[in-house]
Amino acid sequence: MFAKRQSALAATAGAPPAKASLRDRLAPVGRILKKPPVAVSAAGLLLLGAAALFVTVLGDPRAGAPSASASLHRQPEAAPQAPSGMEAFSMGAYADLTGDGSMDPSLMGQAVLTLPDGATVSGDGAPVTAPRLPAQPLAAAPIAALHQPGPDGQLPRIAPDGRVPAQAYARPFRSNGKPRISIVVGGLGLNAVTTRAAIERLPPEVTLSFVPYAEGLQGWIDAARAQGHEVMIEMPMEPTGYPANDPGPYTLLASADDTEITAKMNWLLSRATGYFAVTNYLGDRFQTSDSGMDTFMGILRNRGVAFIDDGSMNRKPGGWARASANRVIDDEQSPAAIIGQLNALEALAKARGQAMGSGFSYPVTVEAVARWTAGLDARGLQLAPASAMAARPGR
Repeated sequence: MFAKRQSALAATAGAPPAKASLRDRLAPVGRILKKPPVAVSAAGLLLLGAAALFVTVLGDPRAGAPSASASLHRQPEAAPQAPSGMEAFSMGAYADLTGDGSMDPSLMGQAVLTLPDGATVSGDGAPVTAPRLPAQPLAAAPIAALHQPGPDGQLPRIAPDGRVPAQAYARPFRSNGKPRISIVVGGLGLNAVTTRAAIERLPPEVTLSFVPYAEGLQGWIDAARAQGHEVMIEMPMEPTGYPANDPGPYTLLASADDTEITAKMNWLLSRATGYFAVTNYLGDRFQTSDSGMDTFMGILRNRGVAFIDDGSMNRKPGGWARASANRVIDDEQSPAAIIGQLNALEALAKARGQAMGSGFSYPVTVEAVARWTAGLDARGLQLAPASAMAARPGR
């Protein structure tokens, strides 16, 4: 068997190969194209090839269509107008200005600060985020010839040459013709963090008022004047509900005689030097005493010290110079309420030519005042110290 196979291979080894037909050669390709995936792909390629041939032969089918081109230029944006107080300091804008776009919930809380003899005032513990401002220093206190020794310390006095503390310790002011607004922030010296924030972050034209019981009072006044603020000392006066509502051991009482009022005022006025005026702390009961108020005002006149009240005593004349606030800005301690009061004060200033507001040193008050005052000039107003509002009686 093996020999027969070898013989057959040998017989065909030199013969030419048989020719295969075209159909036989394309049969494998046909079998491949009959597979569905390959058929779909082939049809797609055939369609693309036909489209390319069409464009090549006939050219771009849109070549004869009309066309046009134009240059586009963006119009420059108009400069934004200065926002009104309500626009710039609405609740949403105020929240954005605090730093992270959200309102700190602690702004709505309250802490209690205790004065001597158990009297209390409320304040917040929230931080103030308004920027620190550069200093515009005032002359260091005391100024020569404007003080004299008293039973409890140095007392203010009128100098032999006629200079008075109400002018010498006031912040200089020059009107630019715009309506004036003054802001007084009081209750300072009790809380070190808030006091420093008021000194460093409020404009120097804002007048600061200090509690006479504050520890290190002279240091606080010196720091305030070094930053550029004029300052006042608060006079605790008998309120309704005394003694349950007690402003402290040196409260001026409606029932007190001239000697007692003078003695208490000597103590209060000698707590520090460098203030141009005093202001009331409470006192709706004390102001009903004509004799008490006469003694109080007489001492201030004789010492050349101005009296600026929170608006509750605007019918009481006296003092070397006199002014009253038009409204308290923070009876309600929320940003929206305080901004609303400040905007009302702005409207009053535009209507009357000037207006004054007073507030307590709650962190939310300091924050709101710092940010609201920043846009006053653009809104057509001038921030003025409280001394610029004080007028001599009879003038």
